[in-house]
Amino acid sequence: MLRHPEGATISEICKATGWQAHTVRGAFAGTFKKRLGLAITSHKPASGERVYRIATTDEQSDQPA
Repeated sequence: MLRHPEGATISEICKATGWQAHTVRGAFAGTFKKRLGLAITSHKPASGERVYRIATTDEQSDQPA
């Protein structure tokens, strides 16, 4: 879900995994970012819920160190 260009919301991930929202956010911070070294990006559309996705290699190289 997070690898898709459109990303996924916390509610979509909760529905797919059966996890609670705080568990999903903890997985982002602990497992995905710290242990796996993945760059998780997010944006909040004006009319909706925050959307998360894994940044591509190109997007990661554009980030300041």
